[in-house]
Amino acid sequence: MEQLRKNQLHTVEITGYTAEGLGVARIGGQVVFVHGGVRGETCVVQILKVQKQVAFAKVGQVLTAALGRQVVDCPHYPACGGCAFRHLTYEEELEAKRQRVEDALRRIGGADIAVSEILPSPQVLHYRNKSQFPVGRDGAIGFYRARSHAVIPVSDCLLQRPEANRAAQALGRYMARYAVPGYDETTGTGLIRHLYVRTSATGASLVCVVANGERLPHEAQLVEALREACPGMVGAVLNTNTRNTNVILGEDYRTLWGRDRLEDILCGLRFTLSVPSFYQVNRAQAERLYGRAIQMAGLTGQETVLDLYCGTGTITLAMAGQARRVIGAEIVAPAIEDARRNAARNGIANAEFFCGDAGAVAERLAAEQLRPDVITVDPPRKGLGEEVVPAIARMAPERVVYVSCDPATLARDVKRFAGAGYALTQAVAVDMFPRTAHVETVGLLERTL
Repeated sequence: MEQLRKNQLHTVEITGYTAEGLGVARIGGQVVFVHGGVRGETCVVQILKVQKQVAFAKVGQVLTAALGRQVVDCPHYPACGGCAFRHLTYEEELEAKRQRVEDALRRIGGADIAVSEILPSPQVLHYRNKSQFPVGRDGAIGFYRARSHAVIPVSDCLLQRPEANRAAQALGRYMARYAVPGYDETTGTGLIRHLYVRTSATGASLVCVVANGERLPHEAQLVEALREACPGMVGAVLNTNTRNTNVILGEDYRTLWGRDRLEDILCGLRFTLSVPSFYQVNRAQAERLYGRAIQMAGLTGQETVLDLYCGTGTITLAMAGQARRVIGAEIVAPAIEDARRNAARNGIANAEFFCGDAGAVAERLAAEQLRPDVITVDPPRKGLGEEVVPAIARMAPERVVYVSCDPATLARDVKRFAGAGYALTQAVAVDMFPRTAHVETVGLLERTL
């Protein structure tokens, strides 16, 4: 087998995609991951890096173009690490994501199941209702370069809402006018770390500046600039984060102007969101995902539903109208406060919420002999903690509805559930994040013992 070396040129056929959206090819039996590769293409690639098990390359010349390729519509792609599929048609992107979920469930989860459906997003552009712009030490506001923490200035991201893009531009002008420094991760110096913007379906926005300090110079002028750029802004908040960490938000907030919460409507319910609250970033697609989750739950109005990792209570409250009792659990205290407010403002009396780690709450409720008919889980990317599956099994619900943002950890947990007497009987992929490599899945696990 020929030894691959950096900068070599090879002609290859792209046969599929990695989880990160790279094309997959083989050269002399060695697997090569190709940046910009499209399934079905024959192309000349340049080797970028050779490792023991795999090599990396980039497309140099397309010899036979596939129908799945399109002209890139963003000047920052692929240098910016936010998107992975801007060189693909949306149809090709959907198929790549559907296949990724099915492969993970079969290969890692051992589930003999076909993922025959992926729900496309109603919006492919400007769909994100939460934007997080890192700020570089040179004052650049944008997004990280792929596989680095170098900030690429981006003035008009195609994923973010226009209000968020305008807020970023306004912050940049303020920083330049008053010589306010960006944050330097290596030295821990500088002031502005991130801009964090939430936007509602009506265009109202809540703007949060994350700073390496408790005060900003010329705060009134910053508020004025943001209000001018975002006429629908309901509040401006300063978050202080002085820790040497990649975590974006610190624990302390101060309202610079207006309110510290934003209201939005999801599944016909009104939700109040604080800056750190979990809330799906693609509202229209979230409604479709939750609708499918409710369908899988098979509610008749008589069930008790336990919702672990409930965030601000979106799934919990969406199910409340079709269940006898719903219980939500979440470790983020402000999110639980929001969930309780959301239940009250929507007149929902059959919902209750607990603040705590999902595993600990599940253990406690199992010890209290709670017997929910349905349990829903919507964990972070790392999936369920090891103690959660056994605790769920002890409560013996008939059905578990699993909403996942990572096919690999979903598949791992599906295998754990299989050992606890639950089989995956349905799985639908959901494109919550068009143009990125991320894909959501909603699956139904049913008790077999």
